[in-house]
Parts: sequence; C-alpha cells; structure tokens
Amino acid sequence: MGIIKKTVDNDIKQQAEKTKKDAAEYGPSKYEQAFKKYDLNVDEKAVDEAVKKIIAEKVPENDNVEVKKFLLGSVELTSLHTTDTDESILAMTEKVNKFDNEYPALPHVAAICVYPRFTELVAQSLEVDGVEITNVTGNFPSSQSRMEVKVAETQLAIADGATNIDIVMPVGKFLSEDYEGVADDINELKEVCGDVPMKVILETCDLGSLSNVKKAAILSMYAGADYIKTSTGKEKAGATPEGVYVMCQAIKEYYDETGIQIGIKPAGGINTVMDAVVLYTIVKEVLGEKWLTNYWFRLGTSRLTNLLLSEITGKETKWF
Repeated sequence: MGIIKKTVDNDIKQQAEKTKKDAAEYGPSKYEQAFKKYDLNVDEKAVDEAVKKIIAEKVPENDNVEVKKFLLGSVELTSLHTTDTDESILAMTEKVNKFDNEYPALPHVAAICVYPRFTELVAQSLEVDGVEITNVTGNFPSSQSRMEVKVAETQLAIADGATNIDIVMPVGKFLSEDYEGVADDINELKEVCGDVPMKVILETCDLGSLSNVKKAAILSMYAGADYIKTSTGKEKAGATPEGVYVMCQAIKEYYDETGIQIGIKPAGGINTVMDAVVLYTIVKEVLGEKWLTNYWFRLGTSRLTNLLLSEITGKETKWF
C-alpha cells in the first residue's frame, strides 16, 4: 500500500507541475480569460437584499392564475427514484397523454424527466406533441464515473429517444479549481448531444458561496451548456431564490457579452406554488420577458404539478 500511495502522490505532483509549466508557457486558458470579463466576487448581502426587495415588491403581482398556468407549462414532470419501475413510469406517461382531454384549456407539461433506462418506454408511449423527453445522464447525480461511461450513457439515451439531456457538472473538479477539466467534461458531452439541448446541473448547495455559483455558471455556459440548472434534488438542498438570482445575473451578463441565450431550470426543493412564483418573478425581473417562455424557463419537480393544478382549478386535484 505504501508503494502504491507513493506512486499516486508522485503522479499527482507531476501533474501539478505540468499544469504550472503549461500555464507559464501558454498563458491563461480560454476559460480563465473568460472569467476576467465578469465580476465573480458576488456580494452575498447585496443579493439577499435584492431578493427580499423582489419578493416584497414584485411577487404579489405575479401571484395569479395566468402565471400559474404558465408555470404548469414549464414543469418537467420528474421521477428519479430508486423504486421507479416500468409500471410507474408508464402510468406517469399515460397521465400526460390523457391530460389534454381532461384539461383542454390548460397547457401540458414541458417534459417528462426520467432515468435513461426508461427512455425507450416513454418514447414509445408518449402521445402528446410538444412534450420533451428529458434524461439525466453522465453518471447522475454524482458525475464521478469515467468519461467513457458518461459518453456511452448519453449516446444511448439519445439513441433511445431523449430530446433533452441533463448532466451534472463535475463538482469535485470545480472545487479543486480544475476549471479546464470541468469545461472539457461539459464540452465533450455537448459534442455527444449535438443539437439536443443539454442542461448543466451546478449543484449549487455544494459550491460553498454565491461567487462560486456565478463562476460555475459562467464556466458551464462557455463550455457548451444550453441551460444551467440548480440542483439534482439528491443533495442537502435544492433551488434557492438567491442561487437562482445569481444564475440569472450570470446568464444576462453572458448574453450581453456573447449574444447567446441560455435557459434556466430551477430544480429541487420547489415545495409550494409560492416557491415557483418567487422563482418566476426573479427570472422576470433579472432576465426579462424574453426568458418567460416554456422553452427557456423550466422547473424540475414532481410534487408541484398537482399543487399548481389545485390552485388553478380552485379545488384539490391529484391528477399526476
């Protein structure tokens, strides 16, 4: 064991020395250069105050039926459980199929989000035009497998019929400040996805600060993300108003710099309709009307759908 540890330690030391040598020889990476275009030192107190102001002054005007209908159309109806079965996923898909007949005046959900094992089943069973099939790939939720495994899983998901892909940013690499490695992972999976939209999950609760949330957002967008997403829903916390506010700021600044529009998907911990209305309001106030479509604004949730339906219809509803 001592010999193995010594060998590993030497390899790590040699890699670190090579990285320093490359940096000295070739200068900062394109991602480090990109970072210099943005203010990555987020004032957390200022963010907290800005969010409180939005909630106090702007949320009440959005607490209405029309906004709740819009939110229903932005939901990615999600089932990512260890206990998922063919029968449970098929039942969820059938509810989406029958929804139009039961609620013809309401929008259908934006997507069904499942593990790749169920992609072909959903693709063969889904009958509603306009509902995407989202898959979590790339060794969700940890992103800790070999790159070959991540690539193969993503390729198979798309071959089976996935029309959206959600991956997790390699958080460990990010926390080790291996920004080149993070970007390479994201970029390689985006090449696999091609025209299929790819969302990068930042897992904001694990990043330690809002400054890191902004840095991770900028890095992911430059590396090829079509959307940035808050959370897997599998860690200690999910979407927060403050995290979404900072992500929206990053998207706006990136759009102003590049002209490229990036979508946003809050997910995890969206437990009430008011939670969703708050997030909607933040997106509206920071990013503006251009992002208020069911394409650019998504919500990853399972429980919210019935809660929205209940408030829209005025009676307790458990359709999904």
